[in-house]
Amino acid sequence: MSLVAIVGRPNVGKSTLFNRLVGRRQAIVDEIAGVTRDRHYGKCEWCGREFSVVDTGGWTTNSDDVFEGAIRKQVSIAIEESDLVLFMVEAATGITDYDAEIADILRRSGKPVVLCVNKVDTGMKMFDAYQFYSLGLGEIWSISAANGSGTGDLLDEIVRQLPKEEDLDPEDDPALPHIAIVGRPNVGKSSLTNALLGEERNIVTPVAGTTRDSISTRFNKFGHDFILVDTAGMRKKSKVDEDLEFYSVMRSIRAIEHADVCVLMIDANLGMEAQDMNIFNLILRNRKACVLVVNKWDLFQKDSNTLKEYEKSLKQRISPFDDVPIIFTSVTNKVRIMSVLDEIEHVSKNYAKKIPTRELNDAILPEIENYPPPAWKGKYVRIKYITQLPTRFPAFAFFCNLPQYVKEPYKRFLENKLREHFDMTGCPIQIFVREK
Repeated sequence: MSLVAIVGRPNVGKSTLFNRLVGRRQAIVDEIAGVTRDRHYGKCEWCGREFSVVDTGGWTTNSDDVFEGAIRKQVSIAIEESDLVLFMVEAATGITDYDAEIADILRRSGKPVVLCVNKVDTGMKMFDAYQFYSLGLGEIWSISAANGSGTGDLLDEIVRQLPKEEDLDPEDDPALPHIAIVGRPNVGKSSLTNALLGEERNIVTPVAGTTRDSISTRFNKFGHDFILVDTAGMRKKSKVDEDLEFYSVMRSIRAIEHADVCVLMIDANLGMEAQDMNIFNLILRNRKACVLVVNKWDLFQKDSNTLKEYEKSLKQRISPFDDVPIIFTSVTNKVRIMSVLDEIEHVSKNYAKKIPTRELNDAILPEIENYPPPAWKGKYVRIKYITQLPTRFPAFAFFCNLPQYVKEPYKRFLENKLREHFDMTGCPIQIFVREK
């Protein structure tokens, strides 16, 4: 799939146009300059042609932003990997030094460039757009990303200049599992993403809250193939005092809702705190598979039994759903990174597993006969038949004569027997009892 990179200085409307092209509010938009930091990918369809769009941070030099250098690096990478560059400028402010600097970089890159003048909301503002011909990048396209005027003609030009479809390989497969890396701020989520990808895909700094958007990337290495989603750190509601952070947390929650497997990262030195438990419970409520990664293990004071004791305390903390793989890593030292990959693959297969009805009944009905449901007011419950439901997460229906008398303790017994006979590690199981 062809790739179109949207570049420009801060606050010209790149994320607004990106959201309009992908058809949903995927990137955070705010009046504050410098909201976008990482490269942010989405998919656009126009006139039967699909292509990928990448939103980038605003290009600046000599500013007060501590992320300035990292953002410029991300913009340069986006330009290099794109098939076409959409250069955005703003009509009202005219040509700035940053615009001239970016135009010079784009001319040297040799990439096809479409020059887009944003915030042309009225006919009078059309006259402000003509000055951008002096940048020497050819025809200009006047649009308003906020209300959509002019975007149809712009998309026609983009599709016309993109390489032909037969020369490209399909990049995204909707059937691929989505893996969301979640956790509190500054536990190493972006560092883990970069370590797995083998490149500086996302900006990493010691500043908590560096990542703002949920950043999706396809991972296709070492025999694994899935969509990796790096999310913003989630803090308690009482600690969130900025609109930007509120939107970042909402994107992270949305990433959990759309994921198949969630990798919950915690800091080894802090342990499983209340906010980690809130995120873990959010994963369970959405019926998602889970892998627990304890990062910064190299900084933790250890003796011969530390790992076993730490793992035991974690399982007690997350019980009753303690059938979760726990991996102790040091992302900066690349310790046990491949174990995380293998466990993601293992849990993902368990999550998508479909058990034949005959196997289910042959394994579980004898267990029920050995330990039937307790009688209720002299009435006996007889479970006759079991089947797996066609849901995205593992769910099973038990058919019996008196479903209202099967209580939660016996449902937990049935879940434990399912886990004994079938490998369901990392996956929450839902049990429904229905009348035969």
